[in-house]
Amino acid sequence: MGKDNNSSPVNNLLNLQTVKYVISFNPPDQTIFSISYRFFYYMDPLKQLFHEKSQALGKEVKEILKEHGDKKIDDVVLEQVYGGMRDITCMIWEPSLLDAEEGIRFRGYSIPELRDKLPRAAGGGKEPLPEGLFWLMLVGEIPTKEQVKWLTENWVRRSNVPEHVFRAIDALPIETHPMTQLSVGVMAMQNTSVFAQRYTSGMNKTEYWDATYEDSMYLIARLPRIAAYIYRRVYRGGDQILPDISLDWGANFAHMLGMEDAGFREYMRLFLTIHADHEGGNASAHTTHLVGSTLSDPYLALSAAMNALAGPLHGLANQEVIRWIQKMVDTLGTSRPSREQIGDYVKSTLASGRVIPGYGHAVLRKPDPRFMAQRQFAEDNIPDNDLVKIVWKIFDVVPPILSSLGKVKNPWPNVDAHSGALLVHYGLKEYNYYTVLFAVSRALGVLAAQCWARALGLPLERPKSVTTDWVKTYLAKEYNVAMAQ
Repeated sequence: MGKDNNSSPVNNLLNLQTVKYVISFNPPDQTIFSISYRFFYYMDPLKQLFHEKSQALGKEVKEILKEHGDKKIDDVVLEQVYGGMRDITCMIWEPSLLDAEEGIRFRGYSIPELRDKLPRAAGGGKEPLPEGLFWLMLVGEIPTKEQVKWLTENWVRRSNVPEHVFRAIDALPIETHPMTQLSVGVMAMQNTSVFAQRYTSGMNKTEYWDATYEDSMYLIARLPRIAAYIYRRVYRGGDQILPDISLDWGANFAHMLGMEDAGFREYMRLFLTIHADHEGGNASAHTTHLVGSTLSDPYLALSAAMNALAGPLHGLANQEVIRWIQKMVDTLGTSRPSREQIGDYVKSTLASGRVIPGYGHAVLRKPDPRFMAQRQFAEDNIPDNDLVKIVWKIFDVVPPILSSLGKVKNPWPNVDAHSGALLVHYGLKEYNYYTVLFAVSRALGVLAAQCWARALGLPLERPKSVTTDWVKTYLAKEYNVAMAQ
């Protein structure tokens, strides 16, 4: 009984191929006027604030480019060309900025600051609500409790998933990886894209941001329902749990998963907040930006991003960490290994040519603040858990060993090093599903950035590539010039 046939005026309006004149109310902040396929959306408070902010920044950007457009801000060396474009500054990404030494900041706020300043759930919630972070990433302001409440309610109104989406997921074999099912679910919703329909009808480019905002809000609202549907389909025999519209976004996700523990709800709020964004250069964020730059709608862009996130070198790493820990426990024959035992196992892992999952990061040169936030959560809530204690011992053991090799720029843990232990503690032990949780969270940041990309009119991304023959010819010319001098 997980599928529902509930419909709303807004959902019905999303299939407008045969509709010419429509006026619908659902309620005032969701009023949609469609006249001859030209759409005019009532400005809800968040959309209005975003419009004002983006208009102001757009003017500022034009002035910056007019005066400083020819300024050189970076150098590129061959090592970067061959090495995945590491550290090349070449993107605009408004929601967050990653510093190698300080870690991620969302609109200038560190994770500890966000845990302190963002609104929490009513009734004594201790962790920030992800709704508040989305508001911050979109408009650069810490929201009030009332604004977060409005956003929660707005997403509830937008959360109905079309029936055909569930049928598309059900068409896949049950053993299909949950991330594949999620990507299919997102793609299946593409026929409801406001952006695609308005673009086909001749939307002016000044309205791209508006349609992107609408798609992003619907996507974020629907994702927990789809993700929970996949979990219950694969791991709970298809016994679905319908949404509880009285709950906030993160708590409702936990509810639909079947995790009613209050501690898990709190952890899910934290998890969805700290995984939401990590500037624009990571694979899933960059994929969203790249695909979106073609004017593909947010459904297509986000589905592509989910496929990037599913890679072992990106979001899939969180399940690899807990698998490695469990294998270590099984090999050592104890759930309480000593630091010495862990050290020996780490060395044997490295000696076999494998890496220590959850350690190292392409940018960070310090312990990931997201790891530290989860550690603080565990210290406050489950300090005596054996698996959590192993994670902390690994934290003590691994960095010195990696540093001693002299080849590792960052020996510190990243976000994936801790999440699995917490999820297992609360009963979510299906490792293959962990990346889906990551995906639901990451949608917040990449879709906020999509809104900004369309508001600022960022162009089609098209970097220049060269061949190795070109490189050799270039180096030969450089050598000849140097010899001539």
